[in-house]
Amino acid sequence: MTDNLGIEGEETPPQAERFNNARSAQSVALLEDYTEMIDDLMRDFGEARVADIARLMGVTHPTATKAIARLKREGLAIARPYRGVFLTDKGTEMAARVRARHRTVVDLLIAVGVPPEAAEMDAEGIEHHVSDTTLRAFAEFLECRP
Repeated sequence: MTDNLGIEGEETPPQAERFNNARSAQSVALLEDYTEMIDDLMRDFGEARVADIARLMGVTHPTATKAIARLKREGLAIARPYRGVFLTDKGTEMAARVRARHRTVVDLLIAVGVPPEAAEMDAEGIEHHVSDTTLRAFAEFLECRP
């Protein structure tokens, strides 16, 4: 058997597994960010239009359209011509999980002394890469604080 480094008979090193997990998390992070943005737009304006999604995500209209196509393939959203983008139940659940994860990370960062503005910014990256185990530890730490 050849591993991803091309060395015969050796198992995949732990570093490779960590890098693979990080790449996978990055791919999922995109879906999570879009579901959260669509959910925010739906809450605030009753609709999520591609032009608004692109503007708020800081991407071009074609880039947002490609991401929405991926959301549709993953069963997270539906798009109706001239009516915008809507999350499926699965997409809404993902947005809620991401929002809760974000809040926990922000709260932890603030608890250890990070200024709120920096905590919000930093949480955007951390929230997608933190494991459920670590997230539970963050929540338990926050619950134990006076």
